[in-house]
Formats: sequence, C-alpha cells, structure tokens
Amino acid sequence: MNLRESCSRERREGRGSGFSSDGESRDTAGKQREQLWHLLGDLPEEGALASRLLKKERRDGYVLETLLLDLNGLEPVPAYFAKPLKGNGPFPLVVVNHSHGGNYTHGRKELLEGSSYLQQPPYVEVLTELGCAVCCIDMWGFHERGGKSEHELVKEMLWQGRVLWGMMLYDSRRLIDYVCTREDVDPARLATVGMSMGGLMAWWLAALDERIGVVVDLCGQVDAATLVAKRGLDHHGFYYYVPGLLKHFTTLEIQNLITPRPRMSLTGLHDRLCPPEGVRLLDQGLREAYAAAGHPERWQSIMTGGGHMETAEMRADWLAFLRQHLLG
Repeated sequence: MNLRESCSRERREGRGSGFSSDGESRDTAGKQREQLWHLLGDLPEEGALASRLLKKERRDGYVLETLLLDLNGLEPVPAYFAKPLKGNGPFPLVVVNHSHGGNYTHGRKELLEGSSYLQQPPYVEVLTELGCAVCCIDMWGFHERGGKSEHELVKEMLWQGRVLWGMMLYDSRRLIDYVCTREDVDPARLATVGMSMGGLMAWWLAALDERIGVVVDLCGQVDAATLVAKRGLDHHGFYYYVPGLLKHFTTLEIQNLITPRPRMSLTGLHDRLCPPEGVRLLDQGLREAYAAAGHPERWQSIMTGGGHMETAEMRADWLAFLRQHLLG
C-alpha cells in the first residue's frame, strides 16, 4: 500500500482528520493530505521495514545505536537512535530533523555534535536528559547518503517524476513507522524538532502525519507567498520546491492541518530566510484556527533577537514547551 492509498483509507474510516470533530472537516483534512502527497511526486511502494544494528555504545547519560534502515527500498538510510540510561521505557520519542546549512557532510551528526548556529549542548544530550528517546536520519544527499549533489538529485528525480522534498518526507514518515515498532518507544508520545530545513520538515511532517503529537520548528516558519513577494527564493535550496504546490495550497492551509496539536514556532527577528511579514501572517491565521478549535494555548509563535540561529531564549522556550506538552 502506498501513502496515497493509506490516506484514502484513513479518510474512508474517519481517521487522518483535522482539528474539528465534524465529519465534513475530517473528510476535508483527509483529502488535503492525500492531495499533498500527490503533489510530492511518485513515491516508493511501502515495503517491509528492516533495520540493522551496526554499533551500540554507552555514553554519558544515554545509549546510542548506530543503525542502517530500509525505509524506501531504494537506498539504505543511516540513522542514530538514543535513549536515556535511566529508566526502562517505553520512552517518549523526539524525531530530530537535521538542518541544511550548505554542509552536506554533517547530516545526522547534528544530533550528537550540534552546529555553529545551534545552542549547546547538542540535541541528544538535552533531550535524553529530559527523559526522551531521540532519532535522526541522514536526509538524501547528506553525510553517509552523499555522493550526489543536491542539484543532481533534484534533476534526476524530476526526470523520474519524483520530488526531492517528497522523498525526504517519505523517509521521515517511514522512520516514524520504524520507531513505532520498538518496544522502548511510546508511540502515543511522539514529537518532532528541527532547525531551518529541519524546521520545515518538522511542520510539514506533522501536517501529513497525525502520529506526531508535538511540533517545534526553529527558523523554519516560511510563508511561500511572502517569500515570493520579498524575492527571497534564492535563500532556500532547490530541495524545498514542490511543482504546482501554490496552485493548490497556501502555507497556512498546510499548517492548519496540525491544529489543534501543540506547536511552537521560533524565528529570529532578522532572519532573512523567514521574512517577518510572513511569520506574522501565519501567526494571525494560526491563532484564529487554534482558537476556533478551543485550544488557543497550544499554538505559540515566538520571535527573538538574532538572525538564522537558535538563540539561548529559543532553547529555553522550546524545552519548556516539550516538558509541558510531551512529558506533562
């Protein structure tokens, strides 16, 4: 069964719904997800998941597994999975989506090492200390999935009827399928976090997959129409552009599919990649959507000083948000 067939089945069964309890709203949200997957190109058939444990090591405060996953049937996907040393689980899990930054050799290492524009300590340390398991994969073209440039991947996939962003989202969704099979993970308590490209992945993934219960996106609140109007398209890589998307969806319509699940979006006041006019536009629309759903407190848009970076204020705010909504 492929993703479109899965969305169709969920819609027929009354699942894959939006925030409203009204049947018509559920059906509309299901149709929107199905259409989004269609726009994301030709996707692999969903085969059996497979994993290979390459290394398991005990580190300060957590156990780290280095894995090789079969998620798409096309190429193996290197992954990290970490869980706290204390406790037996099942643990709440945070899917960490690595950033881009033009650093194709970094990829999932961001989970363990951080990046120059992220606060320290790195994700793996703060999240396992919080009591969460974490996982992170190399996206197409990054780190151990390198060898082909981003431009080459985009061109090759276009010829094949595929979309690089769609293939990235597909792998992320299948990663969720994998972690939900693990006995040490609580599938009812899943969150996702990411910075920049990882922030875009966080809200897109949550919009398409309701298993994600809590969303934190850093420096990824990009309104497409505003980006076009501000002539900011060159600030983002080719990976992100989906053919025909704006003929069918606004950014707000996609993000509304997350409502009413808890979401925090954090941006810097001087971040040229996330024009503040678009951030404010999305904030207004999402405030209205969450209020209409009866949960205005679950949506938080935070703008701090700085540019395209995680500030100390951001780190404090999103950790508190996870404590409240994932662990509370």
